[in-house]
Amino acid sequence: MEKFIKTESNIAILEIDNIDTDMIIPKQFLKTLKKSGLGEKLFYEMRYSEKGEKLKDFILNQEEYANTQILLAGNNFGCGSSREHAPWAIKDFGLKVIIANSFADIFYGNCFKNGILPIILPKDETDAIKKHVSKNPNSFTIDLISQTIQSSDGSLFIKFEIPAQKKEILLQGLDDITETLQHLNLINEFEEGDKNIRPWIYG
Repeated sequence: MEKFIKTESNIAILEIDNIDTDMIIPKQFLKTLKKSGLGEKLFYEMRYSEKGEKLKDFILNQEEYANTQILLAGNNFGCGSSREHAPWAIKDFGLKVIIANSFADIFYGNCFKNGILPIILPKDETDAIKKHVSKNPNSFTIDLISQTIQSSDGSLFIKFEIPAQKKEILLQGLDDITETLQHLNLINEFEEGDKNIRPWIYG
């Protein structure tokens, strides 16, 4: 998995609370096990008309946000079913950071497994970002090592918290398997000891 250290981008604002996983990637697109190609289906019912045409007023369809890597939403982002296709679609679209006032627990965990940084900020700080973007639509730098969000003009600076273990997963680009393999010596040590206690298990 690609390491996450720092990203610089403008911020797309989607001022909606309780964005659930069906809004992120509707159920009709869950038949595939491939992670690629899902970005085009991200927020499908908000991005496209009934005829499948892109809606120009939806923020991620606007030219200035075509390459944005940061999305700011409201409260309880990623609620609903636990489908991992949701972070797959977000990642495939090109978003690397989701900022919200809170996240659904399963979605929050799935973000780290897919190289996405979910940042939890209180409402006064997300309001400050929205206010800044409305007046100064410039880029922001999000630095995971220093755990900071900073506007390019330096006028807005915010620190964020993240669990240390989750931070390390992103910095090292670890998925569940590679994270487990970091403890291979302990796994081998356990198996060798267990063979002496329960040799019949190892046939």
